Amino acid sequence: MTTITRTQATPSTTSTTKPQLVERARPVVLGLFRVVTSALFLIHGLAGFGFFGGIDGQGGAVPFGSFPGFWASVIEVVGAVLILLGVATRPAAIVLSGVMAYAYFTVHAPMGLLPMQNMGEPAALYSWIFLTIAATGPGAFALGNLRKRAEKVRQ
Repeated sequence: MTTITRTQATPSTTSTTKPQLVERARPVVLGLFRVVTSALFLIHGLAGFGFFGGIDGQGGAVPFGSFPGFWASVIEVVGAVLILLGVATRPAAIVLSGVMAYAYFTVHAPMGLLPMQNMGEPAALYSWIFLTIAATGPGAFALGNLRKRAEKVRQ
């Protein structure tokens, strides 16, 4: 007669360290995502003022005070700097998400339904990217995190 014995499986060390590694890497990955995205968006906003080839590739700028182009560029630059530094990240990301959604629906959507047809891919992507940053927070390397740490030390 054969007896069957059951052994309880013990978790291996790799299965417990993987989630820990992912959790430790999450703020760093989010911080890098925030910094790279906002740096690229800062270049996008500065193009409205004639930098980096401007809006026409020839250094042309949006006319001063024109709506919505000039004011969109101002909001894009200020928001990108705030997000880059990690200061007021969530509110700035919400505003920039809305700005890019507005740009998509008012500038690009009238030219065609799909982003591939209306050249609205960057606007759609930035809108969703900034919404993601607003939902997840700034991650690592944010100046806002230093302020939070200082408040904890004071308490």
